[in-house]
Amino acid sequence: MAEFPTSARVVIIGGGAVGASCLYHLAKAGWTDCVLLEKNELTAGSTWHAAGNVPTFSSSWAIMNMQRYSTELYRALGAEVDYPMNYHVTGSVRLGHTAERLDEFRRVAGMGRYQGMDLEILAPEEIQARYPFLETHDLSGALYDPYDGDIDPAQLTQALAKGARNMGARIERFCPVTAVRREGDEWIIVTEKGEIRCEYVVNAAGYYAREVGKMFGRDVPMMVMSHQYMLFDTVPEVAALSAETGKKLPLLRDVDSSYYLRQEKNGFNLGPYEENCRAHWVSKDDPFPADFSFQLFPDDLERLEWHIEDAMARVPLLGTAPMTKVINGPIPYTPDGNPLIGPMPGVPKAFEACVFTFGICQAGGAGKVLAEWVTEGATEWDMWACDPRRFTGFEDENYCIAKGMEVYGHEYGMHFPHYAWPAGRGKKLSPLHDRVAAMGAQFGAYNGWERANWYARAGDDTSDAGAQTWKREGAWFGAVKAECEAVRDAAGILDLPGFSRFVIKGAGVADWLARQITGKVPKIGRLGLAYFADDKGRIVTEMSVARLAEDMILLITAATAQAHDREWLLTHLDYGLTLSDETENWSCQILTGPKSREVLAGITGADLSKGWLTHQFAEIAGRQVWLARVSFAGELGWEIHTKVGDTAVVWDAVMAAGEPLGLRPFGMFALNSLRIEKGYRAWKGDLSTDYTVLQGGLGRFVDWSHEFRGKAALAAEQQRGVSKQFVTLKIDAGAYDPPYMSTIWQGDTVVGEVTSGYFGHRVGACIGLGMLRSDLGAAGTELEVEIFGTRHRAVVQEDAPMWDPENARIRA
Repeated sequence: MAEFPTSARVVIIGGGAVGASCLYHLAKAGWTDCVLLEKNELTAGSTWHAAGNVPTFSSSWAIMNMQRYSTELYRALGAEVDYPMNYHVTGSVRLGHTAERLDEFRRVAGMGRYQGMDLEILAPEEIQARYPFLETHDLSGALYDPYDGDIDPAQLTQALAKGARNMGARIERFCPVTAVRREGDEWIIVTEKGEIRCEYVVNAAGYYAREVGKMFGRDVPMMVMSHQYMLFDTVPEVAALSAETGKKLPLLRDVDSSYYLRQEKNGFNLGPYEENCRAHWVSKDDPFPADFSFQLFPDDLERLEWHIEDAMARVPLLGTAPMTKVINGPIPYTPDGNPLIGPMPGVPKAFEACVFTFGICQAGGAGKVLAEWVTEGATEWDMWACDPRRFTGFEDENYCIAKGMEVYGHEYGMHFPHYAWPAGRGKKLSPLHDRVAAMGAQFGAYNGWERANWYARAGDDTSDAGAQTWKREGAWFGAVKAECEAVRDAAGILDLPGFSRFVIKGAGVADWLARQITGKVPKIGRLGLAYFADDKGRIVTEMSVARLAEDMILLITAATAQAHDREWLLTHLDYGLTLSDETENWSCQILTGPKSREVLAGITGADLSKGWLTHQFAEIAGRQVWLARVSFAGELGWEIHTKVGDTAVVWDAVMAAGEPLGLRPFGMFALNSLRIEKGYRAWKGDLSTDYTVLQGGLGRFVDWSHEFRGKAALAAEQQRGVSKQFVTLKIDAGAYDPPYMSTIWQGDTVVGEVTSGYFGHRVGACIGLGMLRSDLGAAGTELEVEIFGTRHRAVVQEDAPMWDPENARIRA
């Protein structure tokens, strides 16, 4: 037997389906000097007891891409590596009980069509043709996915492992990692068999990921749920149908009743996701085990009683089948239910590919994505939905448990655009929280910060049910319209805690920043938008840049971008420069509208004649403020930045001065409406690595006279012409606004996608921002946008904002 390896380019910790896929894809990329370490046998964690379902369905564009890739990989993997694989592509029937559920299906079917998958919406009377043993009397319809199915998780893992070994990669079983340390630019991985020196390391340890993360000083945001599924013995009718057709029944998901039911041999496998669920290893009397390999929790069927009875009523044959086995095993959850794939925050040359709730169906795509992160430093698809840096450190154990249980109990829940999930709230409160709450604020969480989404008026429905709709005119609509009109006609104020802000100091800081951004660095006293590109010219992030002094620059970015953008800056920071994260020390109010200057004039001595994109320090109510002459709402306005302790005093002064002038508070929903009328992009929607800076319509922010990252790629793209371009669409959208990644059609051809869609109350129209095939970008071009399965007329607008196209109001 070969000696234990003492060095490798990459070490992967964890030998489940995901870890094996990472090894396989690294080897496929030519990185064969890689070693996978497994503390027990391959598959000993969640993989061995996983049900093995392989859906493509997801409401996330990135995760649908990843799962689609997995199905394509699995269909050919057995033959490629010469390993037997039980992969049954049975198709699936996903049942809907309500009109809202059918809308969700139509949206996902549209995304699937764009990705080349033919998903089909079934009327109630069509469902039994796909699944003959089903009661359909109370259904609204179903989604049929011909690519769905199930696979043997152990065989999948072994096939991936064999493929990796065939290419020269190594796997060390029964080799627990006990410690890690950093020596120079290398990692030393300490195991019971010896030490391995490596350049990169990957945490693929499944539900042990948090324990492994601690070795790196990283607190992985996760918890562990207990998930049960039941196996039932042979049902003669099922056996007869399979013998007649030569195939299995489609996998059945009753998502409104929250369970899946699939054919297992000639019986059934029933797996519920119950609201009265249970977290494990979260208390002193249930400690985290040193080893749980190939182990299960005791059966706990009482909490599944309703689901079992419902499934037997839906498929009466299930009631005739004897139950033979209960599998109750651990499944890890992040606070949002999506896995962690990407750079380990704050840890050099370390990555995560862990905390997979649906690891079998996502393993193939996850390995591809992880290998791209390691070997290329970036991924083909924008993977923010899975990026570990979407969590910023406030997610303590109690938060992770509360959110994990919420996600599990609503595994098939619909994610309505205006509904705020209630668990784990109140983590970060503005200094004004009680004030705005008393004014009727209905809150949403943004990187843990509670912000007002809208302000309820007397009689407005603030119940959960009132927000659970896909339609535009929900309970919030009238209030948001009034908020937008106040901003248009008088003035509005938005309490906006949580802006991520970084101060960078040092000699040469402006020259350093110039090499990082596509545009120019502002002069002292000025500010502007800056775009950071990767080596391929793709949009990494957008930040506001304020030049405070010759050797000091302030960068302000989205709340959710805090960890992502801080790490990007630190990774590229020149020696001698220092970065300070000032996020927690400051808060912000946006004061905007035609009367905003008049509001400020009575309470500050600031020079309010200073033009757009200037900034200054001033005083309000005896407290120092930093005034930035910008407005994401597209009206005359200022951002009023205050130290946290001064925020309430300044707010009170502004409100008192503004009340006679018609000042009123507005929320994030109104801001979304106002910004989309101006064509202002949203990060990780309109601005992502799925698009280049030029495709994103940001050419005016490119200064070709200096060197910057991605310049060569953008210059080549400019010379050959962009394949797609950013456009604004006016959409005859009916009762719904287009969700993210709604498909744009010209006749029967897909020609683009909507990246943001919302109703503009100042222009009285539904607006879509999106990416369109470049030959169709002329103003006046008529197209169609698919919204929940129906195509609606859309017209390309001029390359200018729909509201105040000359920017006269914002420059006033």
